[in-house]
Amino acid sequence: MKRFVIITVLILVVLKVGAADQNSPVILTETATTATLANGIVAATVKKANGNLLSLRFRGVELMSRGQGYWNIYGNIPGQKMTEQKPALSACRISQDPAQNGGALGEIVLRFPYQGQSNTVPLDIEIRYSLRRGDPGLYCWTVAEHAAKYPPFNIAVCTVCFKLNPDVFDFLSVDSRRQRQMASGEDWVKGERLNLLEARRLTTGLRKGEVEHKYDYNVLFSQTPAWGWSSTRHKIGLFLVNPSIEYLDGTPVKVDYVGHIDGKPSLPADPTLLLIWHGSHYGGRGIQIKDGEHWRKIVGPFLLYCNVGESPNAMWQDALARARTEQQAWPYAWADAPGYEHASQRGSVSGQLILRDPQATNLTASGAWVGLAHPPYQATFNRGGPITIDWQTDGKHYQYWARCGADGRFTIPHARPGCYTLYAFTDGVLGEFSRSNVCVEAGKTTELGEMTWTPVRYGKQIWEIGIPNRSAEEFRHGDHFWQWGLYNLYPQEFPNDVDYVVGKSDWRHDWNYAQPPRPNGKGGWSNTTWRIHFDLPSNPTGTAVLRLAICGARGGPVDVVVNGKPIGSTGELPESGVMHRDGIRSYSLTVRDLRFDAALLRAGSNTIELTKHVRTWTDGVLYDYLRLELEEPGR
Repeated sequence: MKRFVIITVLILVVLKVGAADQNSPVILTETATTATLANGIVAATVKKANGNLLSLRFRGVELMSRGQGYWNIYGNIPGQKMTEQKPALSACRISQDPAQNGGALGEIVLRFPYQGQSNTVPLDIEIRYSLRRGDPGLYCWTVAEHAAKYPPFNIAVCTVCFKLNPDVFDFLSVDSRRQRQMASGEDWVKGERLNLLEARRLTTGLRKGEVEHKYDYNVLFSQTPAWGWSSTRHKIGLFLVNPSIEYLDGTPVKVDYVGHIDGKPSLPADPTLLLIWHGSHYGGRGIQIKDGEHWRKIVGPFLLYCNVGESPNAMWQDALARARTEQQAWPYAWADAPGYEHASQRGSVSGQLILRDPQATNLTASGAWVGLAHPPYQATFNRGGPITIDWQTDGKHYQYWARCGADGRFTIPHARPGCYTLYAFTDGVLGEFSRSNVCVEAGKTTELGEMTWTPVRYGKQIWEIGIPNRSAEEFRHGDHFWQWGLYNLYPQEFPNDVDYVVGKSDWRHDWNYAQPPRPNGKGGWSNTTWRIHFDLPSNPTGTAVLRLAICGARGGPVDVVVNGKPIGSTGELPESGVMHRDGIRSYSLTVRDLRFDAALLRAGSNTIELTKHVRTWTDGVLYDYLRLELEEPGR
């Protein structure tokens, strides 16, 4: 009886403390060098001089390491060296004073204005931290603004990086297939360096014998609203919950890594949590801000979410549930900054996408992505001439995307007013749909009605390899792409290169996820040639079209030969570095349509050869999909 009373009292105390924590007001305190936000659940301390997150405490446990949490915008003024140095701090102000709103919300703003300082980014940068009553987490956001009078600037990479307490966090959750207890920093430092600075074979610890490579934790952001670290000992987690993809480059097709063990050659090598909101990995492109141009972008607010759970999976599932709540609340009513439009200041676009493909009548627009983006434009960076930036790589402007329902109907909510190009794409369809000059007005819904998408086909389909889904996922190794060095298995698995027979071979096993180079035995690398064999019932006439959809490439072109006769080349392909970063997709899908005289084909057996030109071991190509079509006279 006495034990029951004690347990009951303890439960009541815990419930009372929990309720008190939920109702505790936000308190903001300052010193000369720091500012602290606390609400009885979490406490966050920020360094004023640089905006770094010095400390984040949850349930009395320190979550940050000495490496802190920091924000970087990396780029250069044309003709000058690259820099990530922010301008000097001019002010740390309280934008939401909890003493004036009953403790409901506290927010601090650290402002770093450009004033012509040398070797600094020519941007006015604000870093904001917001804490609400009862929330087990801290909202973080930034505003970057370029005044027309500032020098032109090319942005390469923009990152938010949090270095976490290695004595607490040991488990990384990326998605349903990548959840693992991680090697320690000590294990990483002692590991054997491999072909990349970021890759080491571990020689000690839990993961002894395995390879640790930070790019193995790359994700498709549109499918990954929450990711983070947890503690198997403390039963607590810290997750980055991303409520919107509107501020990410490439938006629905953005790829990058989100966490890893810090890849330093010596300790500390801390657990690392990342949001790369604009990147160059996997084929990302820069942001060119021209002379005399005004530009502003708001990134976030996103949530650093703290939770508890009996297992890492339980905490990850809880973070996903919180992500759904945050997505439903976007744009946040409480967020207040110039350029951050609330729901009433935004508009929507609705319609119905109808997919009609006479050669694939089973396909519908169900689940298709539909979005609003800036029209394609030209940009020039430090090397080479102008390049085209389209929705796949654009990070200069906001984008707004939604999925179609089962009947193809869609609503794209909360778009800022303006005129856009509407795009659509979906698995199973080669190419994309577009409609220009779709305008959004604040407080209104633009109704587009029915839009019919008839995918481009040049003629009758002869055969296909793969699924047009913007990735190599359906090919050999594509379902476990996140392992370092799969390209090294190629010489053993395909000693005579890929030799694919249409109608007999199975692309899941017989078509490799990547076409890599082959070691030549002399310390160099050789081109590889893949062969596709197929039969035709009669001699064709007209024009044949080989359609190559490429979802990753580096190095030289792919040359194509039909029955011993060269018919052309893909030409140089956009560099994306997908293969050596252990990926299966880049931002951009590149489609090359090679037309040739159908007389090169014949009744009976035919062979098409694909030769990838290489210079070094990273020069591979990844195919999303291949299709041969025949455009016959009179059809």
